[in-house]
Amino acid sequence: MAAASIFRNKHSVILPLFVVFLLFFTSSITPVLCLKLNSDSGNRLLANQTFRPGNEILKLKRVNAYLKKINKPAVKTIQSPDGDVIDCVLSHLQPAFDHPELKGQKPLDPPEKPKGNETTVKMTESYQLWTDSGESCPEGTVPIRRTTQKDVLRASKIRRFGRKLRRHVRRDSTGTGHEHAVVFVNGEQYYGAKANINVWAPRVTDQYEFSLSQIWVISGSFGNDLNTIEAGWQVSPELYGDNYPRFFTYWTTDAYQATGCYNLLCSGFVQTNNKIAIGAAISPRSIYSGRQFDIGLMVWKDPKHGNWWLEFGSGLLVGYWPAFLFSHLRSHASMVQFGGEIVNSRSSGYHTATQMGSGHFAEEGFGKASYFRNLQVVDWDNNLLPLTNLHLLADHPNCYDIRQGKNNVWGTYFYYGGPGRNVRCP
Repeated sequence: MAAASIFRNKHSVILPLFVVFLLFFTSSITPVLCLKLNSDSGNRLLANQTFRPGNEILKLKRVNAYLKKINKPAVKTIQSPDGDVIDCVLSHLQPAFDHPELKGQKPLDPPEKPKGNETTVKMTESYQLWTDSGESCPEGTVPIRRTTQKDVLRASKIRRFGRKLRRHVRRDSTGTGHEHAVVFVNGEQYYGAKANINVWAPRVTDQYEFSLSQIWVISGSFGNDLNTIEAGWQVSPELYGDNYPRFFTYWTTDAYQATGCYNLLCSGFVQTNNKIAIGAAISPRSIYSGRQFDIGLMVWKDPKHGNWWLEFGSGLLVGYWPAFLFSHLRSHASMVQFGGEIVNSRSSGYHTATQMGSGHFAEEGFGKASYFRNLQVVDWDNNLLPLTNLHLLADHPNCYDIRQGKNNVWGTYFYYGGPGRNVRCP
């Protein structure tokens, strides 16, 4: 409107104003064109939005500042067959030690493990793709999956990168877009949880959806003070750029609002292991009517220091969440949940075909449906115990369902999952 009014009322200044505008436009867009040519991660965004060069430059500056903060200097770099880059970072330089309460400290020594933990053989394999080359990170370092510009630019909102959208872990999750098939226990004080989780590569049909199978350790109400610790495997095209199942962790102390993140994407979880990369792809995976593969996971509270530790496989300690991160979980958990979750964005106007677990219903059983086995909780005296007063929840059973059982070999177990959209799940 201003340009039109100048054209009508002040013909004499049109030429100088046009020259100034041309010079300004040229100088503004040149850096963007350079960025387009030089960046491997912003081409699509920049190509579509060169009419807002200032915004894009600001956006890339923010992204690069975040990457500089989160990607620490590596003493060794390993190229994974799936395209990931794994940086071996000195353990005291990992992102956790950016936290004011951890600055200048070093990772703690391993705690006492829960009694009744039958793990006697140390696991030598990490079951992750990046180790297939035979390369490993030296002692005194931790392997960290490098975050790229592409990773951050894929996020629906850059400020939410590495975080779950706020909603969730409700026993009534109708209408949130998050659908569950889980078992849970509540009503007592819990100090940890353990299970073996069957690993699959479910199909995720939308970039902003995910499919995961995990353990939740929960305390607080389901309001703004919800505390959770989460670990398992997930397929998330938005977070990782592919459809591999990946080992992941998560935490929050305010119901997913401002605190917490996936993996090591913020200051929080302290990694102590040089063989496991959190966020890296898991291999092998289970095959329908073929070989089955599961991973052991245990989360428990160290009775001495109060931190929450994570074990992967047969005895590999991955690291810990410091007690000071939490409010309610500083003392104990009030609920433990095991199972699957997907996001149903209804981006095509009907229920998603994103799969949970193997993509098959629980009734198909072993080798076809996904399972959790050997479910246990940890009590106040650091004992592993079988679950009592177990509750089952499948909030959309025509899309994803669950069936629980018990025997002498698998202890408490369940099958769960499903295909999503089908004739009974419109």
